[in-house]
Amino acid sequence: MNIASRFQTLPEESQLVDIILDGEPVTTSSDVSLAATLLAHSGDACRRTVNGAERAPFCMMGICFDCLVEVDGIANTQACMTIVREGMIVKRQIGLRRFGGGKNV
Repeated sequence: MNIASRFQTLPEESQLVDIILDGEPVTTSSDVSLAATLLAHSGDACRRTVNGAERAPFCMMGICFDCLVEVDGIANTQACMTIVREGMIVKRQIGLRRFGGGKNV
């Protein structure tokens, strides 16, 4: 992962962790948000609305809800408010989701 082109990070010691994004392994730093990881990894959308419009992290502070993803089976998780951790399983959301981690509506 090359985050240098998009994010300035603090000169702290961080560890590399592995997460699974849509079934593929991604290595990232342990001290960044999931939203920053997703943007740095591919820049692709985190989710699609029911109408197919793509959404990606925008505000990076929990206000816009454009960064919603499924984390470890829990839908509607704000990626910008979630720090990555080893073994996290992340899926991009497509369409409407039920509250409480349900499947597509």
